[in-house]
Amino acid sequence: MAPTSTRWDLVVVGAGPAGAAAALGALHADASLRVALLDRADFPRDKVCGDGVAPHILDLLAEVRVTGLVDDRVPVGRLRLGRGGLVVERRTARPAWVVPRRVFDARLVDAAVAAGARLLRHRVRDLRQDTDAVVLDGKVCAAVVVGADGDHSVVRRALGRSRGPVALALRGYAPVASGRRGVQVIEFGTRHQPSYAWSFDRGDGHANVGYGEVLHAGRPAPARAQLFERLEALLPGATEGGRDWAGHLLPLSTARWRPPAGRVLLAGDAACLVNPLTGEGIHYAVATGIAAGRAAAAALRDGRPERAGERYARVTRRILLPHLRHTALAARLARTAGVLEAGLRASAADQRVFDDFVELGLARGRLTPAVAFGLGRALLTPVRPTGRPQEPA
Repeated sequence: MAPTSTRWDLVVVGAGPAGAAAALGALHADASLRVALLDRADFPRDKVCGDGVAPHILDLLAEVRVTGLVDDRVPVGRLRLGRGGLVVERRTARPAWVVPRRVFDARLVDAAVAAGARLLRHRVRDLRQDTDAVVLDGKVCAAVVVGADGDHSVVRRALGRSRGPVALALRGYAPVASGRRGVQVIEFGTRHQPSYAWSFDRGDGHANVGYGEVLHAGRPAPARAQLFERLEALLPGATEGGRDWAGHLLPLSTARWRPPAGRVLLAGDAACLVNPLTGEGIHYAVATGIAAGRAAAAALRDGRPERAGERYARVTRRILLPHLRHTALAARLARTAGVLEAGLRASAADQRVFDDFVELGLARGRLTPAVAFGLGRALLTPVRPTGRPQEPA
């Protein structure tokens, strides 16, 4: 259904996790708001992703009364990290889930609609800010707009904002290879830095498998065939029987986070929020989406929708800025093979270091004293010729 000329309190462009979360955040704050959720696709629809749903995401959704999204899925409680024969595998502090985005996103949209949002199929091509409203495509009028329309965000471009560093990833679904059942596997590259291949067991006999690497200015992006070759080199047999292969660009976060002021907000990939260490973006999407929805509701309640961006910036900078600075530093350090391998050895030696690295890569973690001490000790300790750490039970 195409959007009408009705004036909305809030229009969210894009109905992925960031957009659905924005609608949920706003309606949880004020159920009377008129909220439109626009997307160019019908749901369910596929989305290229590693499909990992960290428990932190479910914590955030529970705050807006959304629960049960993964009750029928198999939790994955182990994570294996490796590089060039150096391997550490441990149980994570809390399990994660591997849920295809075709399923997860549709469930989030259903939750937003149940909360009162109106889902409309519409591809936004133009945005204009008037004195007292934001107008999309000359006919959709809103007091506040949240741009949650992904890497190629029309809303971000309309604000004159460009993205920073990007990564390129290839993803498919294949039968779980022997030795990779019940575990999320990440194998870091040794030739192309930074890069890694992954295999995430869905719990149904298949895994989400893929490969990604950061793109560098002045260097051509790898071709599809090269991505397959690099995936197989790191995780032999991972592509056998694979299907639904697709590529995607990931707009990586940096140490700088400066949300725009005014009536137009950005969340998730549209705000260039993808963890530069792991490529994880769903947590950022849900966290910033809920924050954007709440900020819009508060500004509307006060009769000052033009202050929505200011409210949003205060909250998100407090929540995210320290974490983003730490992930940016960690990503730079990880480009050095010796530091990355020291991190693996430190994680093998100490569960606390392992847990803190997981938090840094999946949620709002920081480079903790335990991580700093573990890295320093690993860097100063001579590596034995065998070099392979113990894999704790």
